[in-house]
Amino acid sequence: MTTTPFASTVRFPKGASGDFYHTLRSRATAYFEDNRISRHANAQMVVKTVFMACLYLVPFILSLTVADSKIFFFSLWLLMGVGISGIGLSVMHDANHGAYSSHKAVNRLLGYLLNVVGGCAAYWKIQHNVLHHTYTNIQGVDDDISRVKILRFSPHAGRMKLHRYQHYYAWLLYGLMTLSWVTTKEFAQLFEFRDRGLLPGKHGFRNLLLEVVITKALYYAYILVLPILILPFSPWFILLCFLCMHFVAGQILSLVFQPAHVLLENEFPLPNTEGRMENNWAVHQLLTTSDFGQDNRLLSWFVGGLNFQIEHHLFPKVCHVHYRALSGIVRQTAAEFHLPYHTEKSWGAAIRSHWRMLRELAKP
Repeated sequence: MTTTPFASTVRFPKGASGDFYHTLRSRATAYFEDNRISRHANAQMVVKTVFMACLYLVPFILSLTVADSKIFFFSLWLLMGVGISGIGLSVMHDANHGAYSSHKAVNRLLGYLLNVVGGCAAYWKIQHNVLHHTYTNIQGVDDDISRVKILRFSPHAGRMKLHRYQHYYAWLLYGLMTLSWVTTKEFAQLFEFRDRGLLPGKHGFRNLLLEVVITKALYYAYILVLPILILPFSPWFILLCFLCMHFVAGQILSLVFQPAHVLLENEFPLPNTEGRMENNWAVHQLLTTSDFGQDNRLLSWFVGGLNFQIEHHLFPKVCHVHYRALSGIVRQTAAEFHLPYHTEKSWGAAIRSHWRMLRELAKP
């Protein structure tokens, strides 16, 4: 197994004036200025925000008030799972990147929708914004590919005998993604963040631990305790609905994020012995990231533009409603600098490529 230094010791070379990223940023800035549009959310984004919030909240309210059969109740909670993924992909993701609005208070408020569905916004910003976006596909630093040892997402990760079957059992584990968030993952990882010096301020660990505890307590109070107290269904049935809700959310989220980075064409670079990466950060993003289904507007609408994952990684503070327009600029600029621009024709093609990559990584 190849080990990698902590994030504080990994360094990317600085870009120069006239290089790929400098040129790309200049062209993106010109696009927004010439068209006199904001980098942040527009009216359509506001409508989508209301829709995604209702996709979770309305079925929950109906399940507490009018659901008179187990089948109806169960169906509503499956729909809530779709709502969780919609909130995560299309609303809180932009907000916690600071991309939804130019006003920090708006971003903070909408970012807390993650807390409403059982996660913790402050924790997520460290795990996702800092570790994943900065050190994409670097084994041992990017927790998205390094944390779950039972799955081998990198050729530099240690291999177990069990991995030979991972392209079969991975899909079941993907359904546990959000369930892990709302139970043990954040508590366990907080101690790692503390040891790696990723928590800000003297009381960073205490404050973040307190937020996680309060978030979880409030979440379980309304999502499990309240239905058990007021509904005629058995606690075990309600718990089953809860688990299935998260299984739906976990599957959707995993099948959006994993095909964006763990494909055969993606690279998994490592720093040298001094912790230095070969390419600058922007080129690293092109090498490690893929788009998919760019022509599928319905897919783009629901997944918050994250099928344009390259554009998201290069412009994380730009709202996803602009990714389609930016994709042409990124593709053209990458071609001019003789850099790759990975994209799969459809979401299904990306999932199949991810399956082949899992199978390849399963081999000795």
